[in-house]
Amino acid sequence: MKISFTAQRPTGSYVLAIPVWSDDLLTERLSGLNEGARNLAARAAEAQRFEREAAAVAEIFVEDNANARRLLLVGLGANRSDQAVFERVGGGLTARVLTSGETRLVVDVTGLGLDADAAVRIAFGAAARAWRHDVYRTKLSRKQKPTLDEVVIVGAAEGAEHAWESKSALLEGISFTRELVTEPANIIFPVSFVERCRKRMEPLGIEIEVLDEDRMRELGMLALLGVGLGSEQPSRLLVMRWNGAGNSASKPVVFVGKGITFDTGGISIKPAAGMEAMKWDMGGAGAVAGAMLAIAGRKAKANVVGVCALAENMPDGKAQRPGDVVTSMSGQTIEVINTDAEGRLVLCDAITWAQREFRPEVLVDLATLTGAMIISLGHEYAGVFSNDDDLAAQLQSAGQATGDRLWRMPVGENYDKLIDSPIADMKNVGPREGGSITAATFIQRFVEPGVKWAHLDVAGTVWADKPGHLYDKGATGYGVALLDRLIADNYER
Repeated sequence: MKISFTAQRPTGSYVLAIPVWSDDLLTERLSGLNEGARNLAARAAEAQRFEREAAAVAEIFVEDNANARRLLLVGLGANRSDQAVFERVGGGLTARVLTSGETRLVVDVTGLGLDADAAVRIAFGAAARAWRHDVYRTKLSRKQKPTLDEVVIVGAAEGAEHAWESKSALLEGISFTRELVTEPANIIFPVSFVERCRKRMEPLGIEIEVLDEDRMRELGMLALLGVGLGSEQPSRLLVMRWNGAGNSASKPVVFVGKGITFDTGGISIKPAAGMEAMKWDMGGAGAVAGAMLAIAGRKAKANVVGVCALAENMPDGKAQRPGDVVTSMSGQTIEVINTDAEGRLVLCDAITWAQREFRPEVLVDLATLTGAMIISLGHEYAGVFSNDDDLAAQLQSAGQATGDRLWRMPVGENYDKLIDSPIADMKNVGPREGGSITAATFIQRFVEPGVKWAHLDVAGTVWADKPGHLYDKGATGYGVALLDRLIADNYER
C-alpha cells in the first residue's frame, strides 16, 4: 500500500476521513466543507449515534466541490495520552473502506496538533489492517476484492516522512510473518521456510546459516530430530544473523522460535476437528523471522541473532513413540511421555546450540507451546516466563507500547520437580495442572548459568478467529513489533 504525507488535501476522487476528539467542536473540524455539508454531516453522525469513542466511524455522503464525497468521521476518544489510539483509528478506517470501491483514503489531521509519531501511527494502522492473503482465492466477486491501495495523511507534523521509514520496515516484518503463518503446510515446510527467509533477508545484509539433519545429528541434537522422524519433510535449523552494531565481537541478543510447520501431534495424535489450524504452530519462528526482517530493514544498531527450529510432527512407522528416551544436545536425557509436547523438544536443542555458538547474555524464545496458555490468558495476552526481572520488565514494557501484550507467569523449584522422570533426567510433560508453567520449566533446564532468559508462550495470540484493530481474521503478526521494540528501547548502541 502506498503511504504519503502532504500539507493539503489532494484533488480528484478519494474518501475523506476526519478524526475527532470527544471534546472537539464538530463544525470546526469540518471547516473545509460548505455549510450545507457540515450540517448534513452533523445530523447524520447524530443519527448514527456517533459518540466519538476511539476508532468508531460514522459514514456520510456530502457535496464537496460539486462532487459526492464519502466522508468518514472517526472518533479519537477522550484520552489524549493514549498513543495506541492512532493505530486503532487507521485500522478502523481501512476496515471500513478496504473493499468499498474506493482506491484512495485521505485522512486530514490538520488542526489536531498531533506530532509526527501520531500521524505515522495512523498510516501504520491503516496499512497493517489492509493485509490480506488472497493468493489461492480464484473466484472472489467484485465486491469481495480489495480496492484501497493508497493512504494520504494531510496536515502531519514535520518529520512524519522520515519516521515512516522505520515504521514501514516494521510493517514489512509483520507482513512477512503473517505470510509465513498463513501459508498451508504443503507450501511452507522446513526447507521452503528457509528458502523464503533467505530470499527476503540476504539482500538486506542478514547472514543466513542452515544446519541440515546430518549436521544436527553430528551435534547430538536428537531431541529436535526426534520430532521430525515421522515426516517426509527433513528438519532444519535456520540461523539469521544481523550485525548492526558494527562490532562483531559484541555479544548478540538471541531470539529462538519454535517452527513446527505442521503438528498432527505425532503418535499422540490430535483430534481431527480443527487440526488444519496447526499450520500456524510455527508462529514463534514466524515472529522471529519477521522481527529479523524489521530490525535489518531499519538498520538497527544492534547485533541480533534469530534461530528457528523447524520440523514437521507427523505419525509414521518411523515416528518416535510415547515412552521413548532421547538425548538432547546438552547431554540431558528426556523421556517422551507425549509426542504432542514436541515444541519444547525442538526448542531445547536450538537453545543449547545458540548458547554454545554465540554465548549470549540475553536469550528470548517464542513458541505456540501450550493450549494451557490459552486457558489461562485467552487471546488477549501472551505469557512471559523469565529468570530475570529486568528482562521481563523490558518485554512487558515493549508489549504495552506495541499492543503485543504480555502477562508474567511464575517458574520455580516447586514446578521443576513435576517433570522429573523415573528413568531419564526429565519427562517432556508434567501433570495437567499448570501445563504452560511446566513447559516453560522444561525449557529453563537448558538455559545456561548467567544467561538472562525469557520464554514467551504465544499460543493464543498468533492467530485470530475474529478481526482485530490491525488484522483481519487469521494471522496477526504477533511478536514482531514486540521484539523490534525490545531491541530499539534496550539494546541499540
